[in-house]
Amino acid sequence: MPNSRYDAVIVGGGHNGLVAAAYLARAGRRVLVLERLPRVGGAAVSARVFPGVDARLSRYSYLVSLLPRKVVRELGLRLELRRRRIASYTPAVRDGKPTGLLVDAADPARTRDSFRALTGSDREWQAWQRFYGMTAEVARQVFPTLTEPLPTRAELRRRVGDDTAWTALFERPLGEEVERRFTDDLVRGVVLTDALIGTFTHAHDPELRQNRCFLYHVVGNGTGDWDVPVGGMGAVTDALAEAALAAGAEIRTGCEVTAIATDGHGDAEVSYRHGDESEATVAGRRVLVNAAPATLARLLGEEPGPGPAPEGSQLKVNMVLRRLPRLRDAAADPREAFAGTFHIAEGYRQLETAYAEAAAGRLPSAPPSEIYCHTLTDPSILGPEAARQGLHTLTLFGLHMPARLFGVPYDRAAEERALAASLAQLDAVLAEPVADCLAVDADGRPCIEARTPPQLEREIGLPGGHIFHRDLAFPFTEEEPAGVAARWGVATAHPNVLLCGAGAVRGGGVSGIPGHNAAQAVLAGPDR
Repeated sequence: MPNSRYDAVIVGGGHNGLVAAAYLARAGRRVLVLERLPRVGGAAVSARVFPGVDARLSRYSYLVSLLPRKVVRELGLRLELRRRRIASYTPAVRDGKPTGLLVDAADPARTRDSFRALTGSDREWQAWQRFYGMTAEVARQVFPTLTEPLPTRAELRRRVGDDTAWTALFERPLGEEVERRFTDDLVRGVVLTDALIGTFTHAHDPELRQNRCFLYHVVGNGTGDWDVPVGGMGAVTDALAEAALAAGAEIRTGCEVTAIATDGHGDAEVSYRHGDESEATVAGRRVLVNAAPATLARLLGEEPGPGPAPEGSQLKVNMVLRRLPRLRDAAADPREAFAGTFHIAEGYRQLETAYAEAAAGRLPSAPPSEIYCHTLTDPSILGPEAARQGLHTLTLFGLHMPARLFGVPYDRAAEERALAASLAQLDAVLAEPVADCLAVDADGRPCIEARTPPQLEREIGLPGGHIFHRDLAFPFTEEEPAGVAARWGVATAHPNVLLCGAGAVRGGGVSGIPGHNAAQAVLAGPDR
């Protein structure tokens, strides 16, 4: 028999689980959070990765866009998100000379000049303005709905109020719109990358996976801006854990949930194992699962749902540098170029080629990736000595690196090849090898580490290393949903078991939205 009973048991202490815990505890519910790892946060954590180097890296997730200000305000989170002045820099070669495209979020005239210098006219700049003007209006209409009951497709379309935008973003493959609006291959690629982060797909995917991914990357807080969490991603988790504990939630770490039993009506029973291997069971009126649907199926002893198993497709590389590298484009200031999103090998044709090679089971010949430097916007993650030395952190997020490339059993040599190929593409746009700029740790080793999808599965429980737990869904339902949990997009086949993680409708990214919505479903439902 269970030895404890709670109003809500939350499986997984990632950021969404903490959001749900804080809301429910503030509403007077008795809440227990069970986390497998020794610390909460899941992918939203900071860590001193390299011995003797006092730099708290955002080891997995690293930027914030989708966390609603509403959640920050309602939970009283002590959290600062800092805007990046430079949105992006993309190195290029034109007429045999190194150059690049700079998007300065605070200076449209400077951005226009950069477009003109790269492409020879104002056409692409004007197309850029029109396209992102359209997405900005969609963001203003769509984002508020993410923390409301799910609209139907027809309701959301009416809210968007622009048939051209609706067709381009919700109905037709995004590649059609990109190719219709833009002619320059590099500009097309910069636009498309937001459709590929964490999603293994291509511009003309008929299932619109690219559209769904793109939408979540451009709607955040109605602006689509991606901000730097001051103190690193761990500061987000710390603020959420503080809010949950202050509200009265109980958090147990080192507790791996092994099974969930429910008949759908009475209390559900959650069995878990302590770090010392002892077993325990608790009962919950509701169980909120901050884990992937595939993981939930396993815990329930059920078969996973239809379709292929989740598969991540990224290579995450963390580095600490002695200094920022110089660029081949001598006119580009590294302190600006690396402050925003630095695009590497992400021309439109390059992205499509890399996808085709990876889909065929081969390492991309020119792996695309994106880099940014946290310390240029927020140096607080450095300890005093690291700051005095002028160290910087670099995060590289590689695209089109599906889990299948790394073998079963795990192929360490494949990881090394993927890292070397990605760094080679970076070096191709630098005036010096990035290896020459790396700091060394207390043991004399270069400060660089890579994380592949299989490693993410092993370390933080992402199935197949999929950072969104499964393919993202559009933020609507085809017809009016039945039941409170379904209306909030968090329902499972069991009425007293809800999803509160990235695998919920309107999940994905560091947002807290699924956690908020699961809590609202519990609070709006019958108090059994």
